[in-house]
Amino acid sequence: MRTMLRRAAALVAGTAAVAVLTVGTADAAPAGTSDGCPYGAVCVYPQGQNPATTPNLIFWTYGAHNLSGQYGFHWILNNQYGGARAKLCSGYNGTGTCHHDMDPQDGWWTDLTPVNSIVLYK
Repeated sequence: MRTMLRRAAALVAGTAAVAVLTVGTADAAPAGTSDGCPYGAVCVYPQGQNPATTPNLIFWTYGAHNLSGQYGFHWILNNQYGGARAKLCSGYNGTGTCHHDMDPQDGWWTDLTPVNSIVLYK
C-alpha cells in the first residue's frame, strides 16, 4: 500500500511540475537576436551603419526614451514581439509629432536629426 501511495504522490508531483513548466513558458519570449538586436528590444544602430550589425542603443521598456547626440541616418529596429510597437517623436518624452509607427520586426532607415525620443508601447 505504501508503494502505491508513493507512486501516486510521485505521479501527482510530476504532473504538477509539468503543469508549472507549461504555464511558465507559455508567454516566454523567443530567444536570440536579429541583426545584433535582442528579441524583445528596440535598437538604434550607429550613424551610417549599413547593413545594421551592432546596435549602439537598446531599449527594453515601454514608454518614452529620450535620444541625445543622434544625428543623420540610422537603422532603427523594432525587434519586440506580441504586437508591441515603437514610434519616433520630434519632442522629448514622446511629445511633438510622432511618425514611423513600427510593427514588431519592422525596421526603418531614417534621419534621426529631428527625432528626440522613441516610444515603445503595446
